Amino acid sequence: IVPIVMAGVLGIYGLIISVIISTGINAPYMLFDGYAHLAAGLACGLAGLAAGMAIGIVGDAGVRANAQQPKLFVGMILILIFAEALALYGLIVGIILASKAGQSK
Repeated sequence: IVPIVMAGVLGIYGLIISVIISTGINAPYMLFDGYAHLAAGLACGLAGLAAGMAIGIVGDAGVRANAQQPKLFVGMILILIFAEALALYGLIVGIILASKAGQSK
């Protein structure tokens, strides 16, 4: 159940960046703003995709290995946390990119 919960957090990261982007849309919407918002969404989304793939692979192998040898649970959790950090880095980059969107004047 741990990999499922961690994969659900990736969707929350996407929701966070979408709310940040939607609040940054103002009346004179310049081309730079659009590309900054696109880059922010892509950074968060592609990092979430990579983290989701890693969580899926590690979660599958970890659950199978944990069934055979229960002492591998801590190692599995550690690797899942490192995989989750990939998406967190993408969220941070997306927030930085979205914050630069209003500075195109």
